[in-house]
Formats: sequence, C-alpha cells, structure tokens
Amino acid sequence: MQSSSRATLEIVSDTSKTLFLCGGAWTLNTLTDVAIILESYHPISPITWDITNVTELDSAGVALWHLYSRTFKKKGIISEIIGANDDHLRLYNLLYSHPYKEEPLPKNPSWLYMLGRETHHTVQGIGHFLAFLGEAFVLFFYTLLHPSQIRYRSIVAHIYTTGTQALPIIAVSAFLIGVVVAYQSVVQLQKFGADIFIVDMIGISLTRELAPLITAIVVAGRSGSAFTAQIGAMKMTQEIDAMKTMGFDPFIFLVWPRVIALMIVMPLLIFFADILGILGGMVIAQAQSHLSFTEFIHRLQGTLALKHYLIGILKGPFFAFLIAMVSTYRGFQVSSNTESIGHYTTKSVVNAIFLVIACDALFSILLTELKL
Repeated sequence: MQSSSRATLEIVSDTSKTLFLCGGAWTLNTLTDVAIILESYHPISPITWDITNVTELDSAGVALWHLYSRTFKKKGIISEIIGANDDHLRLYNLLYSHPYKEEPLPKNPSWLYMLGRETHHTVQGIGHFLAFLGEAFVLFFYTLLHPSQIRYRSIVAHIYTTGTQALPIIAVSAFLIGVVVAYQSVVQLQKFGADIFIVDMIGISLTRELAPLITAIVVAGRSGSAFTAQIGAMKMTQEIDAMKTMGFDPFIFLVWPRVIALMIVMPLLIFFADILGILGGMVIAQAQSHLSFTEFIHRLQGTLALKHYLIGILKGPFFAFLIAMVSTYRGFQVSSNTESIGHYTTKSVVNAIFLVIACDALFSILLTELKL
C-alpha cells in the first residue's frame, strides 16, 4: 500500500470473491477518496475487508466500514473483516457491540401479542421518563449550588412566550367556559327559582377546578407542543450534539429554563382565567336572570371562600411541571426525520393533557379526604 498519511483502498475482484485491501490512516479527514470509491462500486461477489495495513483508525473509519457492509448486505452481498488488531476490535465493539434492533412483527400477530408488545413499550417508556426526571433533578440541584449556571435570560424569554403571548387564547377560552357553565346552570336553577345560586356554582367551580384545568390544557396544546417541536428541531439539526461537544448540558440550557418559566406563569394564567371566567358568568347571569353585576359581586364575596381560589392557584405549578417535563422529554426523543417531530409533538400533547387530568383527579381525592 501507499503512504500511511491518507486512507487507501485497492479492490481485487473476481466472480467468486472480492478483496478490499485497506491501508493508511482511516480517519475523518482522510476518507474522502475512499468514500467516493465505495459509493460508485457495485459488488457482485462476497467481500473481504483486509485491514492489516491500516495504520490509524477513528470512529469515522469504523462507521464507513459499518455503513457499506450494511449497504452491501441489503443487496445480498455478505462482508467480513480480517486483519483487525486489538485496538480496531475495541473501537468497533465500543460503537456497535449493542446495536438497537426493533423486533419485527409477525405476519398475523394475535391480539395477545400486540397487547404484550404495547405493554412492554409503555413500561419501557415510563422507565425512560423516570430516568429523564432523575437526571433533570440532579442537574437542578447542581444549578442551585452553582447559581451562575442558571439561564436567567432564557427563563425571562420563555415567560414572555408561554405567559404574555398566551393571554389572548386563555382569555377567550376562560370567558367561553364561564358562559357555558352559567348558561347551562341557569336553565336548571330557574326551574326551582334558585337563580341566585348561579353565583356559587360559577365562583367555586371555575376557581377551584375549571379555570386551572382549562388553562393547563390550553398551555399543553400551545406551549407544550412548541417545546417538543423546538427541541426536536434542534436534535434533527444536531444542535444538541454540538452543545454537548462544547461542554454545555442540554438540561441546564433547554429543560430547566422552560420548566421554571412555565411554573412561574401558570398560577398567573390561572388567576387571569378566573377573572375572565367569572366575567363570562356575570354576563350570562345578567342576561338570563337579570342579576346585576353589583349583586353578583356582592354574592360572590360571601360565597367564594379563599381556600377555593388558593387550591386552584396551587395546582398551577404542578400542572406546569408535568407539561414542561413531558414536552421536553418527547422533544429529546425526536429522531432524524421530519415525521418524528409530528409524531412526538402529538404524543407530548396527549401525554401532558392526560397527566394534567390525572393530577387534578388526585388533587380532588386528596383534598376531599382532607375536607378542604
């Protein structure tokens, strides 16, 4: 072979076998010519890679062997490697000793097989999410010990995008929920001449349950999907890999600023939704029961205990934490194709809404047991 300063490849071929004589330094900066040769070569017989004369090897060289061995295999051409020393084998095993293999589906899978498969994937997903939470909390406590690592400007930027820019949709949603609850309630209460109790129903149901829940669902659909898409796009363009290469931790730069920002703005959005929801109820109460705004507010002051309002506000940080964590976790799962962004964005919204509703149910059970 020629000089060891560059990668070389000599092909000796006949109808029964093909010999690839490799030599020189198979490293990232020297493989251009070899890659061109392999790209244009169409094998017709089994291939033997002889790497006895390879003087230097890095992950790019191993990846090139692996890539074209798989490419040739798809065409029905098998490959083998000879002449590898201990360093070559150690590097190859480090990169490809445990490749991920998706188990192929049988031609006619039974419902029991599919149930077991989905259960396995679900349990595996829960384990991965718990590992994600554990790593996030470790780095959270690290940032508490090193305040200079906290991304204050990023937190402020996310407060603006997830909070201030969400006000219009939160206002419309909360107002309409107040209108719907009031309108449906007043029709039933008028049958018993108990129109005044519409104030109790709107005040307690909105501040304690509906406003926090509707706000969380809107935020999950709006901000949660954005978190997943943003991180997914960064992963597709290898920005996250570049961050790791430069020594920046993605959790500190991408996860916790979003989590903290959403936990700050969620109680404020719930308070805003409380006001707009009650306003919607007031409008319908006046239109249907001729209950003036003054009478409505006076009755509300006497019936709406502070605990109902505080319980609704308290739910905010918990809902925000679940939404932000699920959304960022799904973002990191995005692979290198555009379809996966849509797939995992949909999953993040569905998972976040489910967890919010489950968390709200747990709150209801716990607070009922505590008689609050």
